[in-house]
Amino acid sequence: MTLLIDGYNLLHASGVFPAESAPPTLENARLALLDFLAESLPAKQIERTTVVFDALSAPPGLPREWTHRGLAVRFARRGGSADELLEELIAAEPDPRNLLVVSSDHRVQRAARQCGASFADSENWHRQLLSEKAARSRAPQTDCKPAPKLDNPFPPGYADDVAREL
Repeated sequence: MTLLIDGYNLLHASGVFPAESAPPTLENARLALLDFLAESLPAKQIERTTVVFDALSAPPGLPREWTHRGLAVRFARRGGSADELLEELIAAEPDPRNLLVVSSDHRVQRAARQCGASFADSENWHRQLLSEKAARSRAPQTDCKPAPKLDNPFPPGYADDVAREL
């Protein structure tokens, strides 16, 4: 499933903030959110995720599109809003039934619904992501190889001999 995230909307809903060692700037908060997503989403989902931010707060010289740890990051055009860019991306999606839009903005949710895409409120989606991340960390690792079967170092009947001596 393709994931389209309203960045500042999720940042506000999630309460993700930069590490205490980093200055509390909007740029550091944005990077903290992107790091959180990169560490919380399943690996297969990261490359199918785009996070959209308003351009009004974009740092000078930062490109409108870039990649952060596999996540696509987009800034709205100057004078435009993230909502407008999200609406454009929703409308351009070739298979909207395979699109999940994360935003609490009713305008963006309406655009998703009208195109046949799914949508989720940012706060609820964040809670669900945390729950799924916790479940993945508790799940046994299935990619581990079983321990090799070792030959029995004791001769046949050894356990019986020991038991008789006791």
